[in-house]
Amino acid sequence: MTGGPSPAPYPCPVTSPTPDALLGPADVRELAAALGVRPTKQRGQNFVIDANTVRRIVRTAGVRPDDVVVEVGPGLGSLTLALLEAADRVTAVEIDDVLAAALPATVAARMPGRAERFALVHSDAMHVTELPGPAPTALVANLPYNVAVPVLLHMLEHFPTIERTLVMVQAEVADRLAAAPGSKVYGVPSVKANWYAEVKRAGSIGRNVFWPAPNVDSGLVSLVRRAEPPKTGASRREVFAVVDAAFAQRRKTLRAALAGWAGSAAAAEAALVAAGVSPQARGESLTVEEFARIAEHAQKKEPGQQ
Repeated sequence: MTGGPSPAPYPCPVTSPTPDALLGPADVRELAAALGVRPTKQRGQNFVIDANTVRRIVRTAGVRPDDVVVEVGPGLGSLTLALLEAADRVTAVEIDDVLAAALPATVAARMPGRAERFALVHSDAMHVTELPGPAPTALVANLPYNVAVPVLLHMLEHFPTIERTLVMVQAEVADRLAAAPGSKVYGVPSVKANWYAEVKRAGSIGRNVFWPAPNVDSGLVSLVRRAEPPKTGASRREVFAVVDAAFAQRRKTLRAALAGWAGSAAAAEAALVAAGVSPQARGESLTVEEFARIAEHAQKKEPGQQ
């Protein structure tokens, strides 16, 4: 969904030419005050106030001059402006009415030469299934902490042209996304993210670059899309159903944890054995490829079965 509130005029004076188009601490606070914006915990809003940090994010993301970047949760535009410096085009998805109305004016005032290469989608990112303009090639975002994983997975599912992703999330979430099998924090986010991409930690971000400063540290996560998902005769939804079931009772063996999903413990064991996975294993030890094999074998029925 595009459109939304009418763009508001940029409420702060801008010296022209500006020595730096990016937002610094004073700019962020002045802009927020002029808009009557107070960051809310409900939407996980913590605005980046350090220009060096957003440039570092863009550099770490490997944004190229030909990239079409989608950004989720642009807020006041700190990262948006840095992305516009480096990319061909930027599309920002913002749910907040006031922020969505203000962002085009901020871009036009601080980076007038790039304004025509910016587009705004005023919507909940979880409801976005299409974007204006060319298909996105990269996703770069400071994701709201409370919805980071579902938003990330939604974007990867619905926009297969996104080749590279760099997201800033709560450090704990970053660890989970990038965790390998066998890790204590390996779980549903780890497996599902790995279905789409090769995932790794790409750095840490301190608390003092945000306003307001969060009570937790942040981390960068890099995701490079796989050429193709793991080979399996099962659908993504069927594989993810196995993953959800395995970790819903992660302390149980897979034979027990998958009993409800398979219909019985015996059926779960049969699928596991056919997939080459020990029924006594636990979900935290399995790769995404092994989950895919389990889902595939659960679909196989003997001749004559309904």
